[in-house]
Amino acid sequence: MCRRAGEKLFLKGERCFTPRCAIEKRRAAPGDQTGRRRRTSDRGLQLREKQKARHVYGIMESQFKAYMEQAFDRPGVTGQYLLELLERRLDNAVFRLGFAESRRQARQLVLHGHFTVNGRNTNIPSYLMRLGDVIAWKESSKQKDFFKALTEDIPKRPVPQWLALDISTMTGRVSRLPIQEDLESAIETRLIVEYYSR
Repeated sequence: MCRRAGEKLFLKGERCFTPRCAIEKRRAAPGDQTGRRRRTSDRGLQLREKQKARHVYGIMESQFKAYMEQAFDRPGVTGQYLLELLERRLDNAVFRLGFAESRRQARQLVLHGHFTVNGRNTNIPSYLMRLGDVIAWKESSKQKDFFKALTEDIPKRPVPQWLALDISTMTGRVSRLPIQEDLESAIETRLIVEYYSR
């Protein structure tokens, strides 16, 4: 997926920072490259940007379309609100807090029920975080070896401003909603909005 996009999407966690990364090994796009090179159309650029956003956040086409419809219904900058919705997903918040090495791993941890939101068991990766919500590890999960392995490097990782991490209790809180500076800057939302506006 990274090779198709032509840039690192950081889908494999720590591996993306090592020479074992797919882009480092072979930068060329997958597939047969013997044909003549063609200029990518505007629609092709829009589609590629939409696919990149989908792969970065690890969501399916139908989910992405539903987020896009919500963004269109809201007044203001559509692309910015789309990224805000994607950032507020529970699996993304778990990843941003450093409780998982990648969004895919965060999604699996949430699905397996290792986290609570405001003290209630939550196993829905698409749960939309709200202001003041508290994410915490379940007490039974804190006894597992993978909890220690995942949380030993947390002080080294930067946490975005819209989340507050309490290392002593291993909990995170939504201190404010994400703003423009907190959003994924590598995604060109204008192209995505144009793709769905046709």
